[in-house]
This record gives sequence, C-alpha cells and structure tokens, in this order.
Amino acid sequence: MQKIVIVSTCIDDWGGSEELWGRSIPFFQKAGFKITVVKSVMNKEHPQLRKLSDSGVHLAEFDREQTRGKKAIKLLRKFAKEIAVALKFTPYQGKDLKSFRTLLNKETPDLVIISQGINFDGLNLAEQCLFLKIPYVIISQKAVDFYWPQKNDRHGMLKTLLNAKKTFFVSKHNLRLTEEQFGHRLPNAEVIFNPVKLSGNIIPYPESNTVFKFVCLGRLFLLDKGQDIIIRILSEQKWKERSVQVSFIGKGDDDDALKDLAKLLEVTNVEFKGQIDDVEAMWEDYHALLLPSRCEGLPLSMVEAMSAGRPVIISDAGGNTELVEEGVTGFIGFPNEKSFGDAMERAWNTKDNWEQIGKNAANQIASAVPTNPEYDFAVSMFEILNYDYAKLT
Repeated sequence: MQKIVIVSTCIDDWGGSEELWGRSIPFFQKAGFKITVVKSVMNKEHPQLRKLSDSGVHLAEFDREQTRGKKAIKLLRKFAKEIAVALKFTPYQGKDLKSFRTLLNKETPDLVIISQGINFDGLNLAEQCLFLKIPYVIISQKAVDFYWPQKNDRHGMLKTLLNAKKTFFVSKHNLRLTEEQFGHRLPNAEVIFNPVKLSGNIIPYPESNTVFKFVCLGRLFLLDKGQDIIIRILSEQKWKERSVQVSFIGKGDDDDALKDLAKLLEVTNVEFKGQIDDVEAMWEDYHALLLPSRCEGLPLSMVEAMSAGRPVIISDAGGNTELVEEGVTGFIGFPNEKSFGDAMERAWNTKDNWEQIGKNAANQIASAVPTNPEYDFAVSMFEILNYDYAKLT
C-alpha cells in the first residue's frame, strides 16, 4: 500500500491552513493510500483530528520523546519567534530533526506534503525529505513582507524549494514575494485556493433599520490581523456617534490586549464573541466584514464573507486585493488608522448599496474560486505519484 505523510507546522490545534490537505484526505483514502498526519505538538482530542483518526488516518508527533513541559516551552518559543518584528529563522535542532527522520524512515512514504504557516517555517523538514530522497511538495499559506530568510539559510532553503515536486502558494502575492526573497524564479510553483467552507449560496441580507453590524473574523493576533486598528478608528467621535456595532469573532493571545485597548479609548460599540462553529449562520446577522490585516496569505474569512454576499472592507495585504475591486465588491485601505479609516468612511457613505456590493462579491467568488480546490490538489498529488485518478471521478 502506498503511503502519504502530511506534515503541518501550524502551531494551533487546527486552523484554516489545515483545510486544504484535510479535505483532500478522503480522495487519497478512496484511492487506497495510507495517510499519516504529523505535527510537532498535537492535540489528538481536537474534533477535526479525532475525525481524521476515526477515518483511519494515523496521527503522529515527531518529537514524542520530549516531555510535555519541554513541548510547551518549545511552542512558546516558536510563537515568540513568529510574532517578533525582527524575526529570525532558526531550524529545528537535535531531537526534533532526528525524531522526524526516524519517523520518515519508519513510515517509508511515497510522498510527503509539508504544509507551512509562513513560506519557509517548514523548509527544514522538507530538507530532511530531500536528504532521504523522499519526494515532497510544499504548501505555503502566508508570506510576510518584513519576514525574510536569514543570510546563512537562504541557499539551503532555495535548494529545498527548487527540489520540491511542486510548491503551492495561496495567492499570487505570496508566490511573487517568495521569489523576490530568494532572488530566484520557482518553476515548480503554482497558486492554489483553500476550500470555502460555506455552501456558496448568498445569505439573505439582514435588516439595517437601527444598527449596522460589522464583524472582524479571525485569530486575535495583532501582528497578523491588526484588530487594534479598528478599535483606534472607532475611538473617533464620528464613529462613536454612528449606529454601528463591531463584533470580534475568534480567539487568541491578544484577547485581553484588545479589550483593554477598547476600555482605554472608551470604545463601547464593540463586543468579543469568542470562537464560533457556524460561520454561515453568523452571516445572517452581519452586514459587512472588517479585515485590517498587516500580513496575509488569502484569508478564508474574506473569501467566505464575499461568498455569503457581503461587502468586505480589507487591507492591501497578501492576496486580498486579488479578489476585491474598490467600490464594486468591497473597499480597500492600507493597514493603518488613516488609510483603513478612509476605506471604512467610503464604505459608510455607500451603505445603502451594500446589499448590491455583496451580490457583486458573491459573483466574483463564484467565477474566480474553484468549487473543489481540495480535489484539484489531490489530482496534483496523484499526477506526481503516477496514479490513475480518472476512475475516482
């Protein structure tokens, strides 16, 4: 039986970056492949991971010999590296790579899929596949303008990228930036979308006789998502006087920081609702999305909001503007109070047209985003493995 090992560098139990490979697994299983999913630290009780396990997927950690305390320390260190403005890439050392190589030798996979959060935080793992002569592909969910590879790492990272069977990026911006960071074209690169979890139907637009309701949906992580920008804008007197409500939906380490900022600036028209499960139902109550991200790949929250028939007010970060046209499907600013505030103001001044703008947004997503990108991804893997996938359709 052929084997595929999927390695995720996502530090969360499960994130939007997991959806592409996660939804491709049933196609691999239907074709008779044995699947192993690997993370350095894994919460096997998470519903999505438990679901995979129940379906026959083998779940593995590649540094199990470390104590839980050491794992927690490592997780905190990795998180700190990610959020530092002057980020420095440091490859996994010692037990990590040794245990990862041991795992690969034990599994003897025919293909390894490396799913990265940032565009080179898993290249050290891919390099082990190169060393062991195991075919591998790389998925990059984000690339950051201010986060470049260190001088001593660039050559090895580039070699690892170029020797991948394929490298996937979720936006043209991320692909272009990665090529610029390494000063080299990636002939094996391809842009691929993440799956949209909503039905694809436009959700009826809510009444707006009293309060216009915005939602900012995403991890409460200021360096990436920039939610603090919204609170500063809402502290302006004109926004305090308007009939608007902003809900922050998601969880993260910056929850308390945002609440304290709102209290300091006397912003009372915000609420923090935590994590939710049913995003489609959520959109029955909201008129528009706010997304002032400082860095992005191609955010699912934006794609799903547009798919639901809602206008989006977004920052020009990552691949955001590849799907949004100013004044037609949404409104665009830069991730700072002045520019994003201007975008919110333009949106507010055309609020009577939001329903139509939302319909335009849904049409854009229907025409630009594939219906089943997870199947397209699986097909790419089958082609690498020389598997005749036609009989699966």
